[in-house]
Amino acid sequence: MSTSAELVGGRYGRTFQGDTPEELPAAVSQLLERRCIRRYTAEPISDSMMDVLLACAQSAPTKSNLQQYSIIVTTDEDLRMKLADLNPDTGHMKYCPVFITFCADMRRAKRLTERNGFDYASNNMDTFLNATVDAALAMQCFISAAESMGLGCAPISQVRNRMEEFCAALGIPEGVFPIAGLTLGWPDWEGRMNARLPQSAVVHREKYDDSGIDDVVDGYDAQRLETNPISADGQRHTDKYGVSENCTWSENVARQLSVTERAGFRDFLVKNGFDLA
Repeated sequence: MSTSAELVGGRYGRTFQGDTPEELPAAVSQLLERRCIRRYTAEPISDSMMDVLLACAQSAPTKSNLQQYSIIVTTDEDLRMKLADLNPDTGHMKYCPVFITFCADMRRAKRLTERNGFDYASNNMDTFLNATVDAALAMQCFISAAESMGLGCAPISQVRNRMEEFCAALGIPEGVFPIAGLTLGWPDWEGRMNARLPQSAVVHREKYDDSGIDDVVDGYDAQRLETNPISADGQRHTDKYGVSENCTWSENVARQLSVTERAGFRDFLVKNGFDLA
């Protein structure tokens, strides 16, 4: 059995230098050891288990108890294949028995406001953000619950690559949009631990201070080159930048972020009823 220090260190791929409690609750240990699972068996997931997991998703915090999110559960094979065809870079979508779409939902709150005889005055950027956060929190609670039951999950942002077609396939109406999809199934492999940036790069004590970020990232790059080098087919935009002999994590991030992704996302939202004012 791993010690708490080993569990925390495992998340960063190195020995953890800070103090840790002698024992950790099972839920904490599970979070420290979690990894995305992208290969699944054909074993189905029972309706009773799904009901519990969805209740866990709805146990997430939500802004002012407005609950501005919706969850679409897709098990029909033909429909799952159609969704997978819209996201060809995520082949595991074809092999999961359940695909779940978490949506930010302004539509329900708008309808409730108008049903009670009031004018809806909250179609703005703040509502967009609140609904997105609500959906993300629900998704994370679902993931934590599913993994505690032995299931495997992998979030998919690429559902936003072809929004109009994806929304049409699922009947997603105006005022609702998918923040992410989630593949779900019984694991057919153990997954791979992905070492995270050191806390010194992410956590700021008292005030924001990134004055030492370059040195921290250089160390992280060197660590990942040694333990988890990026293969040629994992390097971003090789058609534009070629293949790097020693592509670091930060170089690959820079490659990805140097090319605009989903440039039409805002236009889709505005067309789909979000004012974003």
